[in-house]
This record gives sequence, C-alpha cells and structure tokens, in this order.
Amino acid sequence: MNTTNESRRNFIKKAAIAAAGITIVPRHVLGGQGYRAPSDMLQIASIGVGGMGQSDVNNFFKSGKANIAYLCDVDAARAKNSVQNFPKAKFYTDFREMLDKEHAHIDAVSISTPDHNHAIQTLAAMQLGKHVYVQKPMAHDVWEARVLTDAAKKYKVVTQMGNQGASGDGVRQMREWIDAGLIGDLEEIYCWTDRPVWPQGISWPAQKAQVPSTLDWDKWLGTAPHTDYFDKLVPFNWRGWWPYGTGALGDMGCHNMEAPFSIYGLQYVKDVQASVGSVYVDEFKRGYFPESCPPSSYATLTFPKTAKTKGDVKVHWMDGGIQPPRPEELGPNEMFGDGGNGILFIGKKGKILADTYAANPRLLPTDKKHKEVKQKYARVEGGASGHWAQWVEGCIAGYGNMEMSSPFEIAGPLTEALLMANLAIRGSDLKIDNKYPGRGLKLLWDNDNMRVTNFDDVNQFVKRTYRPGWEVNYTF
Repeated sequence: MNTTNESRRNFIKKAAIAAAGITIVPRHVLGGQGYRAPSDMLQIASIGVGGMGQSDVNNFFKSGKANIAYLCDVDAARAKNSVQNFPKAKFYTDFREMLDKEHAHIDAVSISTPDHNHAIQTLAAMQLGKHVYVQKPMAHDVWEARVLTDAAKKYKVVTQMGNQGASGDGVRQMREWIDAGLIGDLEEIYCWTDRPVWPQGISWPAQKAQVPSTLDWDKWLGTAPHTDYFDKLVPFNWRGWWPYGTGALGDMGCHNMEAPFSIYGLQYVKDVQASVGSVYVDEFKRGYFPESCPPSSYATLTFPKTAKTKGDVKVHWMDGGIQPPRPEELGPNEMFGDGGNGILFIGKKGKILADTYAANPRLLPTDKKHKEVKQKYARVEGGASGHWAQWVEGCIAGYGNMEMSSPFEIAGPLTEALLMANLAIRGSDLKIDNKYPGRGLKLLWDNDNMRVTNFDDVNQFVKRTYRPGWEVNYTF
C-alpha cells in the first residue's frame, strides 16, 4: 500500500509538471497561425491616457502585439474613454504606486503627460528596466533631456519619442535627395509653426478656480511648484505656462526640426539667439509676464559642422505666425509649407520645402523636372502611422536589435536644442532691475558643463528646482 501510494503521488507530481510545461508553450503553435498568446504580447503600462495619451494607447493596441495592462491618470474624466476601451486594464491615479506594485508584470511604459512630469516618470520606468515611449518634448529642461539620453544607454532600454513624423516617408525621401546632392552644399534651414493656439503672453490669473472634482491637483502638479488651480489650465492651456509647458517650440519643434536633425546628423548647439513678440498692457507700457511663454518668437541656432556639411549649420525657428520670406522659386499661388507650418532647406544648388511632420516634400521649383533618385532608405511600415507599432516591435526584439525612428540618442539632442532655444527666448524676456539684459545677446553654450557662459542669469532655467518629494535624481 505504501509503495502504491508513493507511486501514485509521483505520478500526480510528474503529471502536474508536464501539464505546467504544456501551458508555457506559445499557444499560437498549438492554435494555428494568426493567434498570439498573452505571453507573447508586450505588456504596456500607460501614464496619462486622455487626449494624446488615449491616441497613443489605441495605436499601441492596433499593432496587434501589445496588451494594455495598466492605465494611470490623475484625471478620471480624461481617462474615462481609455478605461472603457480597456476594461481589463488595472487603473491607478499615481504612477509611483503603479510602478511599485506592478513592475514585475510590465514590459514597457508609455508617458503622455504634461511636459513638466515627463522626466520623472520616464526615468522611473527606465530605472526599473522598462522600455519607454514618451510624448514630445521628452523633457521640460535641458538637464532633464541630457539625463534621459544617458539613462537610455545606461539601462539598455528601447526608447521612442512621440514625434511620429520621424517614421514618415517624407524625411527619408528628403534624405535621399540631399545625399544625392540635389540641393548642393547646405546654406541654412528654416522651420516654423502658426502655434500657439492656446493663451501665451498673459499675466498669471489672479482668480483661482475650483479644482475639477475628477482631478487630483497635487499629483497633476507633480514636480512643479504648488499653486492654486485656475480656470481652463487643464487639459490643454498648460502648454503656455513655463512651470508646466515649453510653449509652441516644445510642442511643434520636435515635429518640424526632426528632419534637419536626422538628415544632417545634428547634435548639440554651439550658440543660440532669439527675439520675442511684445505684449502691451496699455498704449505705452510693455507687459512683463515671467510665467507665460511669449505670443511669438524667432530663434536662430548654430550647430557644429557635421559629416554632411562644409561648415556650421544654422537653423531658424519661428512661431506665432512668423514665417521666413517665400522662396523665389515658389509660385505666387503655391502653398508655403502647409499654410501654417513648414520646413525649408536651402542649398547652393536648390531648395526643398515640406509640410508639418516633414510630409509632402517637394523640390523647388515644383514645375521643374528634377533628377530621379533611387530609394536608398527603408521605409517604416505604415509611415508616420507606423511610429507606435515600430516601438512595440522594437521592445519585443530587445535593446539594440531593431532601429527606431526617434530613439533618445536622436530625440535627446533634438529636445536639448529646442530647450536651448527656449533659454534664449526666456533670456530675451527676462526682466532684471527694470531692464532686459538678455535681449539681443547670442548665448554661448558650454555643452560639457551644460552652462551658458556669457549670461549667467539664464542658467537658472537649465535645471529647475523641483517641488520637495518630486525631485528627479540622477548621477551621470
């Protein structure tokens, strides 16, 4: 009896082990082609799931290779649609709690929150070894962009910034034209936007408002100083306030300046200068609104020579409706860019014009027959719309095994350049002793030490002071 019972126990034990072994075989092997087992899917946690965050989550899911496992948002009303669309996803209001409790079950993290919280959330995910997708701009300050760029290499994670034009056919077509010498040696580049389409150049509201019942205001503030809530700040108008957003440049620069960066291999800025649009509080007095981004700006950035240029590269940025002069080669009734946004490459032999996201590139003049160039660079499946699926595929493939369109090694220097332009913009608008000492200056940049060397007052914006308990801690 003892021998029989022991044999039965061994049989049951072995059978259980065998059964367990069967369950870890990918079910698509057993169930035929087209089926993807949950164990084969990328398990994604998304922080910020309303607005653009909702779009990001939906696009990851459309890849067919991602499971939206966790959702996190400080605003229940904004998160409502994503919660309904993914009812099996566990919902959190605090990203720290979510990562602390669920990190063992998460492969990758998507961040689609306001600019001021990008770095703390992205770094937290990378420090846990999670792949990350973060909306543009990837950081609020120059120091943060440098931190995230370094951390991506340190923790060996797959990264992507949410400037989907980087995956579009347009930037690859322009690179082929430029490589083929169709515009000759580069002279300069212009990028522009008609944004902001939210309030800028205004005073901080004196009247506080009731915090929406669905919003956790303290968690929304995150790294930013504590202030009272004011009307219509959420969900969109925060972009025009320096404590939270990065203005029109931060919003659209990652789209319209990506092509110059990836085509010419630009890296870090040497110097930058800017001018800003004025706002008057009355007929004679110019307003000073230190917390508000200006209504319009024009910045010129100088980059060091690259392998594709004969000398330094000048990139001009314009927003608030300012545009460069129309090229003579452009017909009087032809659209300049897409009407509100555009990119213009000027070479010694020719010019290239494109729309937002580097879409619809055309050699000027458009009525001239230009030399045909063979396709040299592989296209991303789905073009700009394939930006999200590319990241999902890259995460599944693993670090270093697949090329990304906007990894932090590219997105980091790009974001830094934009934020350097914002230093010049803020410096131009900086009032000290009733004067504007930064106006008209060319800011000289010490890249290794991350400091402006000729106007120290603006260095306060390179790395801001975080609210206690919300610090971004990192050592290079």
